Amino acid sequence: MRQQRNALVALAATANAASSLSDVCTVSHVRSILPSNGTILGINPIPSAVTASVYNADTSSNSTSSSSGGMGMGGGSSSAYSYCNVTVTYAHTGRTDDNVVVKYAFPAPSAFKNRFYVGGGGGYSLSSDATGGLEYGAASGATDAGYDAFNYSYDEVVLYGNGSVNWDATHMFGYQALGEMTVLGKELARGFYGLDSDEKVYTYYEGCSDGGREGMSQVQRWGEEYDGVITGAPAFRYAQQQIQHIFSSVVEHTLDYYPPPCELAKIVNATIKACDPLDGRTDGVVSRTDLCMLNFNLTDIIGEPYSCAAETSTSLGFGFSKRHNKRQAAGSTTSYQPAQNGTVSAEGVAVAQGIYDGLHALNGDRAYLSWQIASELSDATSTYNSDTGKWELSITSMGGEYIAKFIQLLDADNLSTLDGVTYDTVVDWMNTGMHRYYDTLQTTYPDITEFQAAGGKLLHYHGESDPSIPAGSSVHYWQAVRKIMYPDLNDEKAMEKLADWYQFYLIPGAAHCGTNSLQPGPYPENNMDIMIDWVENGVKPSRLNATVSSGDYAGETQMLCQWPKRPLWSSDEAFDCVEDEESIESWTYEFPAFKFPVY
Repeated sequence: MRQQRNALVALAATANAASSLSDVCTVSHVRSILPSNGTILGINPIPSAVTASVYNADTSSNSTSSSSGGMGMGGGSSSAYSYCNVTVTYAHTGRTDDNVVVKYAFPAPSAFKNRFYVGGGGGYSLSSDATGGLEYGAASGATDAGYDAFNYSYDEVVLYGNGSVNWDATHMFGYQALGEMTVLGKELARGFYGLDSDEKVYTYYEGCSDGGREGMSQVQRWGEEYDGVITGAPAFRYAQQQIQHIFSSVVEHTLDYYPPPCELAKIVNATIKACDPLDGRTDGVVSRTDLCMLNFNLTDIIGEPYSCAAETSTSLGFGFSKRHNKRQAAGSTTSYQPAQNGTVSAEGVAVAQGIYDGLHALNGDRAYLSWQIASELSDATSTYNSDTGKWELSITSMGGEYIAKFIQLLDADNLSTLDGVTYDTVVDWMNTGMHRYYDTLQTTYPDITEFQAAGGKLLHYHGESDPSIPAGSSVHYWQAVRKIMYPDLNDEKAMEKLADWYQFYLIPGAAHCGTNSLQPGPYPENNMDIMIDWVENGVKPSRLNATVSSGDYAGETQMLCQWPKRPLWSSDEAFDCVEDEESIESWTYEFPAFKFPVY
């Protein structure tokens, strides 16, 4: 009987593969494949809310056109695809006051390669684009998370009102919405294409910044559902990371010096120039910020001249409001900067050094790590007061909004002042956030055995000169996983085990989720191709392919070192991957300011 049923399923799958997209892209077909209530624990699909339409996605221009009306969304690659745009609504079991809308993009049966793809968002937003998997022959999805995430970012709905946290939205944004979307999406894909229940659907995730955190949330919470996960610069430790954005302002406020932006830029650029050769090649890239930290003293820059022309600029916050369909963050400002001329002061260097040193409690205990030396000091940008002719404190909304809304529980977009704020205040804020959101937003569980045991592969990367999320944040998580999952193995054996399924790479000179205008270094271009080859063909990478996009070495391919090995150029044409105990130690931190483990 089982053989007969499998034969019928195989026959249906063959027929479905030969079907045109219009044959299967119908409301009736999607309704027929909806899992019944209880099939997926906690999810009750609503058949009457199903929509299905054939779309032609011209992803080269980020536009879509529909053959039959309905919802469209842009792609992101340079090819055109036809796909079935499906929306499904479900309620959580036992709930009548919540509806979650998910939209899926199913490629034509002839283009489907038994893959499901999940793309990450950014800032406080989940991705609203369900077409990211089309170029890989994958079905893919996007979810409104139950709080209309297609039109609102999470920070807009985190509070019901002053003092009242929206925990439903917090859990959904934290990890639950993407997990549910993936489980439901894979079930729908099996039915849509007539797959045998035992037939493999390879499931991939890709994202950077909060998209990286979202990916790690899936590894940590839904690990058995994913085969390959690519995470860039994950926003680990939400409390520490978000409040870190206010740290630069607190340093300036504490030292009572607000450097002109041109002075800070000079400090950064002079540091890059001085530390560039330490890695063995002078190419405008600090490939070894650890050597810079160990061998360069910022005080050497004191007295160097700086000069910048006048300019007008806009500073955007961490997230952006979709309510008015424009990229405008709460707390964003447009500012004028006059022409700046002077020499680097001891006070300016003290501010930069204080920021690079990282947050310490007033008793000297370290609370958090900071950006690598030679990273741009974006959060320390001061604002010019035309009335007084002075540079003044500018509190970035990236940190201020988190403290106001998530810590103080006030429906406010930023802090108005830092009066009375000390380093201990910042530690207390971090401690509050860490405990309040430990099971939702922190995303730091180091035991990811379930993901590893299911055969999952994790490719994790981080720009070494990231000015938003410190590169050391990723190093610290990798170290935590190594320590927790392989406590009885020596370093060599533990790293060998990890490399079989979890590989981490620092990208020399790179900024936040992209190349760095200050350092023309390499950046990985084909991570998904590498991941698919690893998962589906067993081709395990040992180095990460990256391409230099600008500067004197534009077009050069660099095979990047897998952590903890570090690059050291032996000539202008080649570098070696070396292990340097002192350098690795410079990336290793403990946080005694907290009485709770910070993984």
